[in-house]
Amino acid sequence: MKPNEIDLHKELKKYFGFNQFKGLQEQVVNSIIHGNNTFVIMPTGGGKSLCYQLPALVLDGTAIVVSPLIALMKNQVDAIRSLGSELGVAHVLNSSLTKTEINQVKKDIVNGVTKMLYVAPESLTKEEYIYFLRDVKISFVAIDEAHCISEWGHDFRPEYRNLKGIIKQLGDDIPVIGLTATATPKVQEDILKNLDMSNANTFKASFNRPNLFYEIRPKTKNVEGDIIRFIKQHKGKSGVIYCLSRKKVEDIAQLLQVNGISAVPYHAGLDAKTRAKHQDMFLMEDVDVVVATIAFGMGIDKPDVRYVIHHDIPKSLESYYQETGRAGRDGGEGHCLAYYSYKDIEKLEKFMAGKPIAEQEVGYALLQEVVAYAETSMSRRKYLLHYFGEEFDVETGEGADMDDNVRNPKKKVEAQDQVQLLLKVIRDTNEKFKSKEIIFALTGKVNAIIKAHKIDNNPLFGRGEKFDERFWMALIRQVLVDGLIKKDIETYGVLKVTEKGHQFIDKPYIFMMSEDHEYSEEEDENIVAAAKSTGTSDEALMKMLVDLRKKVAKKEGVPPYVVFQEFSLEDMALKYPVTIEELSNVQGVGEGKAKKYGKPFIQLIEQYVDDNDIIRPDDLVVKSTGTNSALKLYIIQSVDKKLGLDDIAKAKGLEMDELLKAMEQIVYSGTKLNISYWVDDILDEDQQEEIHDYFMDSESDRIDEALKEFDGDYDTEELRLMRIKFISEVAN
Repeated sequence: MKPNEIDLHKELKKYFGFNQFKGLQEQVVNSIIHGNNTFVIMPTGGGKSLCYQLPALVLDGTAIVVSPLIALMKNQVDAIRSLGSELGVAHVLNSSLTKTEINQVKKDIVNGVTKMLYVAPESLTKEEYIYFLRDVKISFVAIDEAHCISEWGHDFRPEYRNLKGIIKQLGDDIPVIGLTATATPKVQEDILKNLDMSNANTFKASFNRPNLFYEIRPKTKNVEGDIIRFIKQHKGKSGVIYCLSRKKVEDIAQLLQVNGISAVPYHAGLDAKTRAKHQDMFLMEDVDVVVATIAFGMGIDKPDVRYVIHHDIPKSLESYYQETGRAGRDGGEGHCLAYYSYKDIEKLEKFMAGKPIAEQEVGYALLQEVVAYAETSMSRRKYLLHYFGEEFDVETGEGADMDDNVRNPKKKVEAQDQVQLLLKVIRDTNEKFKSKEIIFALTGKVNAIIKAHKIDNNPLFGRGEKFDERFWMALIRQVLVDGLIKKDIETYGVLKVTEKGHQFIDKPYIFMMSEDHEYSEEEDENIVAAAKSTGTSDEALMKMLVDLRKKVAKKEGVPPYVVFQEFSLEDMALKYPVTIEELSNVQGVGEGKAKKYGKPFIQLIEQYVDDNDIIRPDDLVVKSTGTNSALKLYIIQSVDKKLGLDDIAKAKGLEMDELLKAMEQIVYSGTKLNISYWVDDILDEDQQEEIHDYFMDSESDRIDEALKEFDGDYDTEELRLMRIKFISEVAN
């Protein structure tokens, strides 16, 4: 059938049962049917696959679909076969097939039965397949997940780089279709260049998902408790939790199960049968939550996922966008909650250390975009869409109020002069530098690059020193989104002044900026209780508990935080424990501490509950899993045997920081740990006494305050060890 003779609406109804196309689908299908190179950028859930499936079904010959994931191919092939055509209409060609199966695939292609052949890029490089495909009629080659071709894409696959050459071997003038659900301007340029399709018709759908609510919370030690509370507030709804490591996936799935939430883990370390079973349980609604690494969700079409939680911040904004895009595909509510701590970013940077320099630079630049998104206090939607090269109007745009920053705006300051200074510094240093050097130039700091380019001789050098680096970073982010500067595509990260920016230099106008959020270490250190973030702590009770703690501390002759820490009181004011057993389930309170100090506290709470007719939320008690108790027991026994702390950490595959955290939990929960044998080797008697006295007299046990007090005399690890020793001796 000739392209002009095809009735697209009739074919759409025949094969897919739809009466009309969605968004840009019809234009894309037309472009492909008329043999044009076509580039499609369409967000997850936008109906991308139909764009090449329909043309493949109606054109003569077989369409080759290159896809990176076997699971994804299998899903798509099953879906096409279910349209009621013969079994051979779609095939997969990959390493998992037997010789007989491969022969069947070839036979169906030669007989004109197969309209779509799904292949991994690796399979396409095999000589025998190239020879075979050269002699059959190919309607077009579609490259799905085309961002894999760009090292700036979030899922770069080197084998995608060879596709251009392979397609040329298959025949001249075969139309090429590139499709991606996520691509920044830099990645788009890369794809077009690498596939040699600069003449392609490009179709770009809007990336705005107005039904998704974006929220970032500080990642504190109580993050698991916060997640459990969040899920219980969304009871019976489907959700996905993403973690970066398999171990974390297993731990969190187990923790949720222990707390009465139906959840299953999903990661590449599970065998295929288990993965398929867990995926089906989620699709069939036998479980509410899947805890997964990023391996989950590619091509999973569950329309009613109501929330996506990132326990760990992803490695790029593309990954974040794709993963949050699994929520609310049916147009209903979707809550995208991510927990952010700069420590996680540092961890990801460490993982990159062994990679080639060029790869490290790309990875680092992508991570900085994630940091910018997490820390910005401007509209998250506007920031995200700008990253994908799309403008968004915060006043009139659809979904404008659907993020935490817009709902709880930070104070804004007028920054016209600072913007003008920033633009002049970028212009007058010849637009050669990334944010870091520009900020150094503004604040008068010198590094090797500043020296080499003699920027410190520039009359503007140090003119912005009144403001700190965080201020300038926040301003750069907002000026970038406002279009006064841009990041150069060729040398990603180098700042250039735009036409609009040059006009601002000549005729400045009022520019209101809001300062970034500061997710400081104190929040990690001192735990902003989940009660705070969900706003459910009972303030009147909290005040009474703080007064009681003061009284008990005075009587015992210890600082108040030794009795119970602030976040433990917050948790009591949320859960209303009225027995010693319930109290020992409160954050940071173990059995020992509950027995030692708990009696007056539970009496006070019981009285308060009676007086105020309070219904206690028993289901909000977060139970811990056995894995923690096993580690706890191992640490206690090892310390009793006076084993070296580094040996204990090594035996359990922990970093020293993680071991110290676990030890802190043990002593703060009321169990003794005698680590004198270890501390005596590090600090002499006088030093120990000095730190002990500090903690005894201090209002707070915060390490950052102790560091300030001792002004470099002791490092963080020494102070943490002494704090463990102090709490163990004084409180337990």
